[in-house]
Amino acid sequence: MESLFEHAGGHEGLHRFIDVFYSSMLADPLLQPLFGEGSPTHVDHLTAFTAETFGGPDTFSREMGGFSHLIDVHRHLKITEAQRLRFVELYLAAADTAGLPDDAPFRQALREHVEFGTEVAKQNSLAETDDELHPLREVPRWTWPSSENG
Repeated sequence: MESLFEHAGGHEGLHRFIDVFYSSMLADPLLQPLFGEGSPTHVDHLTAFTAETFGGPDTFSREMGGFSHLIDVHRHLKITEAQRLRFVELYLAAADTAGLPDDAPFRQALREHVEFGTEVAKQNSLAETDDELHPLREVPRWTWPSSENG
């Protein structure tokens, strides 16, 4: 079965999507404080993370600091629930704008992925101690919804 990475258009499709998404976050008054002026490498990092999560190359883990880097950048951001929900909203809107596939199984996987990821990021951003961090320590592998697997 085709991976989510392949279904999304591979690196090119995901990069286009993340570029649209990142621009929308930087322009959003609720999320912009978390990102400041932005980072010239953020689109590439988030693209590589998403690609790896969706069954593509493991560039994020091998060359970009892996999951421990994600924990470090989210620590102490104090992400609010309103910010988490807005992130999800802009992520899904960017999927439409960037022309990602709109079939129900793919969009369900995309939503579940961003919902889970934002919960992990929020927990890590609020953690005062290492014991309060989410237990996830490696890039999660996302697959098609279970009804598609079987």
